[in-house]
Amino acid sequence: MQLAISDDLSDYIIAPDPGAARLTRAVEGFDQNGQATQISVVEERPLTIFLNSQEIVTAMTIGDYPEYLALGFLRNQGMLLPDDVITSTDYDDDLETVVIRTERETSYEEKLKKKTRTSGCAVGTVFGDMMEGLEDVRLPAVQVRTSWLYGLSAKINRTPSLYLEAGAIHGTVLCHENKPLVYMEDVGRHNAVDKIAGWMLSTGEGASDKILYTTGRLTSEMVIKTAMMGIPVLASRSGFTAWGVEIAREVGLTLIGRMRGQRFVCLSGEDRVVRDVDPASVPVEDKKHRRKSAGE
Repeated sequence: MQLAISDDLSDYIIAPDPGAARLTRAVEGFDQNGQATQISVVEERPLTIFLNSQEIVTAMTIGDYPEYLALGFLRNQGMLLPDDVITSTDYDDDLETVVIRTERETSYEEKLKKKTRTSGCAVGTVFGDMMEGLEDVRLPAVQVRTSWLYGLSAKINRTPSLYLEAGAIHGTVLCHENKPLVYMEDVGRHNAVDKIAGWMLSTGEGASDKILYTTGRLTSEMVIKTAMMGIPVLASRSGFTAWGVEIAREVGLTLIGRMRGQRFVCLSGEDRVVRDVDPASVPVEDKKHRRKSAGE
């Protein structure tokens, strides 16, 4: 049995909006036979993030939820501290800037000099002292049921999205048990994660009972960001890097990858996985809904 695209978005607090203005553009071209064709392509635009008076970074993004992206980026880079009081969040669409202001005076000139480029697409950077923030991180040892994982995969994969509309984009979803809650997409998977982190910071949403689902690779930065957000389970359709696995094991993050159809691989936190459903009972994934990683 194969599953079709679902229009039921009732579980979502924020769902993708593939029809939103400015996110895609129709572009004319020619196919392999030389025939004229028109397809939707994802837009990219710069977003410059300021913390108080200091310019921090310019990210290439699809342009939705800029405030969440800015807040999440600054929080995941350790520039916004847990006890910081945010006094304002100002987005200027014409200037394509977000300014986050705090009661605490901030200066990160030295930190910005130490940034290291990572394997991520778009703006994938991790600052040299981010690992220091992991020293005291020990995630809660919560159980994750395979019925939740299979249910999430089926729901998320059938949700109308920019990926299904135009491709060339990554998705990240904040989940609770078998329910997807907040689904963010962007040209860089790190941007999608940062948007979720910004939403959680804005709403005060707790992390200890959540699962983070991503379509991208389970790299060191993805693992670090998930751990710093306090989320104990990270799952992906794609594969792993060795350093990502090593960090996950150090902080107690349950790390599950290559999650497609009836299959998955757990490389960290196996003792917390409860296999409460027979994989043979899980419907086969429809090929037209598979992302490029499905052939790995």
